[in-house]
Amino acid sequence: MKKILVSECLCAGRAVRYDGGRKTLDDPRFLKWHEKGRLIPVCPEILGGFPVPRPETQLRGGRAFTRDGREVTRGFVLGASRTLALALKLGAAFAIMKENSPSCGSGFIYDGSFTGTKTPGAGVTAKLLMGNGLRVFSEHDLDEAEAFLNALEAVPPPSPL
Repeated sequence: MKKILVSECLCAGRAVRYDGGRKTLDDPRFLKWHEKGRLIPVCPEILGGFPVPRPETQLRGGRAFTRDGREVTRGFVLGASRTLALALKLGAAFAIMKENSPSCGSGFIYDGSFTGTKTPGAGVTAKLLMGNGLRVFSEHDLDEAEAFLNALEAVPPPSPL
């Protein structure tokens, strides 16, 4: 059975988001994957040593800054590397990560201005995962994630004799 690395904030359970909240997914496919034990929940920011709650952080110029201007890139990089190590150790086939996050966003992140403006880009962890060959989907791409999982688990046709 293929395993799926997933942003922990998308799962029911402990609150890990910067604001102490959750963004729980209730899609039937996601819930089924959870029931079957496929999901590997992870919060890269917690793995990087950040508390809950924590200051809102956005990326600017490839570095992570809190709203008050404090640079916290080191914790984001640490959390990303620990997440990659966990994904490799547990054999994650791909990841479903929280879009717009400075750690987990795979298609869009906030632009660093703290004005709510999004820009195309990837978070620190998503970028590291993709750079190491792991496919990363957002929570909005479950159709594609499901198709990818089905393709991975498809039984290859028998070879001709």
